[in-house]
Amino acid sequence: MLALVLLVLVAVVTAVVLRRGAGAYPRARLPPAALAPAPRKPGAPFRVVAAVAGWAAGLLYLWGLVCVGFAAMDAEDGGTDSLPLRPCRTGVSPKLSGRVVDYSVSYLPLRFSCETADGEAYDSADVPGYVNPGVAVLALTAVAGAVAAGWATESRARAAARGGRPVTGPGHVCGHRLGCGA
Repeated sequence: MLALVLLVLVAVVTAVVLRRGAGAYPRARLPPAALAPAPRKPGAPFRVVAAVAGWAAGLLYLWGLVCVGFAAMDAEDGGTDSLPLRPCRTGVSPKLSGRVVDYSVSYLPLRFSCETADGEAYDSADVPGYVNPGVAVLALTAVAGAVAAGWATESRARAAARGGRPVTGPGHVCGHRLGCGA
């Protein structure tokens, strides 16, 4: 936990230092025509949703992986107060945790399972319950966003090829596909 707090602190300090350094160099003066927004590609909002959801799914999976790793390190740590296994004590009765003889780790779905002497198993509370469903929902959202972006791009390209809807945007003044004066 201390390592995670230290990592967040280093990230915040780095972000502040980089932000301060961003204004240290003079900015180039661009002509007003160069500042006009570029035409937006079809499916751009879906691509943004797909990218953000994909990154969030990856970060949430990484968080779950860190939780599983710390639980496994804690279980392997011998010495005083190591029986029953520390990760197997949280969220269960002392009677159940006293029967634990081994543990197993799963990476898909993320799970730290405590195995009892009678062959039963239960999941440790060290891996938060929201990790696996959250990763699944975010990953499905990313896939759906990518499919929707592809569909929007394909739909726009087919319409332009049929001559149905002219390709227009902020850069096209007259609205003709072949250019002004056609």
